[in-house]
Amino acid sequence: MQNIDLIAIGKMNAAYFAQGVAKYQKRLGGFCNFRIIELPEVQIADKNASDRQIAKALQKEGEAILASVRRSAYLVALCVEGKQVSSEDLAAMIADRAMSGAGYAFVIGSSHGLDDSVKRAAQARISLGRITLPHQLARLVLTEQLYRACTINAGMKYHK
Repeated sequence: MQNIDLIAIGKMNAAYFAQGVAKYQKRLGGFCNFRIIELPEVQIADKNASDRQIAKALQKEGEAILASVRRSAYLVALCVEGKQVSSEDLAAMIADRAMSGAGYAFVIGSSHGLDDSVKRAAQARISLGRITLPHQLARLVLTEQLYRACTINAGMKYHK
């Protein structure tokens, strides 16, 4: 069974988002070995943080992210400059590697984004669209889309 990891910076502290993610996480268990890896967000004490302070925090988060990626995983960074993909595109991407048994690591950064080291290491960069989503909502949307992609690949009626 294919491994699909979701590596996310920060915790789910809104119950309604956490419940939605848990629902799709459970459903994904029938299609893949799905796990969520939550890494702590580096706290920046200064509300008016300098670009340097933000870059230093992103670098620490990036190191933790890259250390959490499974060795053979295809790394996918979610970022604003990423390519917008359809549900069918995502399904095709997942099916592509399923045949080889290799897995995926999808990464959602903190509110400041992702460090360039993660973006450079990623084999793909995707975007959930041109709108800005809170990170907890982005996690829910991505989890649902991963489930949708799996149902598309299985020929199920979930996707219309």
